[in-house]
Amino acid sequence: MNRTTLSLIAAGTALAAVTAFAAFDGPSASGASAPKAAANLPVQRTSLLCPAPSISDIADTSYTSFTPVTPGAGSSGKAQLQAADGQSTDGTDNSRTGKGTKGSKGAKKTAGGPALTPKAPGTPVTGDTSGADAPALIGTADGQFAPGWTVQETTEVAAGTGRGLQGVSCTAADTDFWFPGASTATGRTDYVHLTNPDDSAAVVDIELYGKDGAIKSTLGENLTVPPHAGKPILLSTLTDEQQADLTVHVSVRSGRVGATVQALDDKAGGDWLAASADPAGSLVLPGIPKDATDVRLIAFTPGGDDADLKVRLASQDGLITPAGNETLHVKSGMTTTADLGAVTRGEAGSLVLTPTDRSVPVVAALRVVRGKGDKQETAFIPATAPVGARATSADNSAKGTTLALTAPTATATVKVTASAGSEGGTATTKTYTIKSGTTEDVAVPVPSGLNGTYALTVETVSGGPVYASRTLSATESGIPGFTIQTLPNDRGMVAVPTTTEDLSVLQK
Repeated sequence: MNRTTLSLIAAGTALAAVTAFAAFDGPSASGASAPKAAANLPVQRTSLLCPAPSISDIADTSYTSFTPVTPGAGSSGKAQLQAADGQSTDGTDNSRTGKGTKGSKGAKKTAGGPALTPKAPGTPVTGDTSGADAPALIGTADGQFAPGWTVQETTEVAAGTGRGLQGVSCTAADTDFWFPGASTATGRTDYVHLTNPDDSAAVVDIELYGKDGAIKSTLGENLTVPPHAGKPILLSTLTDEQQADLTVHVSVRSGRVGATVQALDDKAGGDWLAASADPAGSLVLPGIPKDATDVRLIAFTPGGDDADLKVRLASQDGLITPAGNETLHVKSGMTTTADLGAVTRGEAGSLVLTPTDRSVPVVAALRVVRGKGDKQETAFIPATAPVGARATSADNSAKGTTLALTAPTATATVKVTASAGSEGGTATTKTYTIKSGTTEDVAVPVPSGLNGTYALTVETVSGGPVYASRTLSATESGIPGFTIQTLPNDRGMVAVPTTTEDLSVLQK
């Protein structure tokens, strides 16, 4: 593939820990005073996890690390990305030395994995690797590198199962994940990738739910993920049932893990399926490509009640109802699907799900296909959280990047900043107005004098809420390779309470 046409990455960002101290004033004349408002401060430490990228020997994987400039974040700090088996990405065994990356410039390809040496916030840095033995990665960032730190992983597979582009945002460790859209059907090879960042083993359960409910199996219970390790679980080893559409529930009994599903198709390419947003009554799935040839909605409600959903498309002109798919009845504990076909019909669009009556928590994702016949390629759009104050997307190129913004309930003003390029260029900013109920594929700003890749930060200025996704595209041999990542809030800021307390009793 022409890597100058498309920079290959994927990633994600996560808040790991924030340490703050309450500030105390002396006793007031009345002997007490009201609590002060919480201060919104940059996070001090962030962690993220990247799954092992591919099972293919001809896979090429690219990584990009980026931290947006955050006022108040200080002027010192570091970031480190190391292999989950304890081997540093630059070949240093950090399990023994405890050392991280140094501040020299550049990125290189090494046997131990991709070496990413962070530059100053505001400038991305890239690295790459190849083959099927690239490990899962564990990353930490502190100080000025922590707020909004994003690492993205994108893999190019030229042929075979899952050929095309596979992109994923490296994510935070957690204890509960929902993945509607997985499969054990003939022709699909789906893995749940589990990564444990901690010093002790994690114990995980994987539950599968098909069209008729829970699939009974003990093979997904009490799975152990060793410390500082990645573990892929092939879904077809957990059940003999072949089902086209499954919802996967990953729950952690002990410890915490990062979890992502890799969905590979023998004929229609493949991509990473990121976790759906937490179960909610209303969901937004942003950024369906305008040239999508087939869109399939997969939904699941984990509670004890059925859900009835109104299905609408936020188009360029407003909210419309897809003909024949006005509503969706989701039975409790059963995976439900709806074939929406070429629902966008040549225009930008996002799917909006709302309750027809009472609200019942639901998770959902879209399976999106571009191309026809033997030239199909697949990607996924999970329900996602809104952009909020800021979201970040790394590994963008002058061509092949599409940014979709939708404001389903209220008109919003959005600021989009293109960072400096990884090898040169000057940052630039544009502001957009997204009308209520619409989706727009905006003309993304490109750094002047761009050399290399760049990052986009999306900020909600007013109105909203705003939801976003970024699509990377490239066509090789007539196949429209693409991957989609949603852009939830990068959680670079945290509210820290400021406490005022009467300490006069301590002075007596």
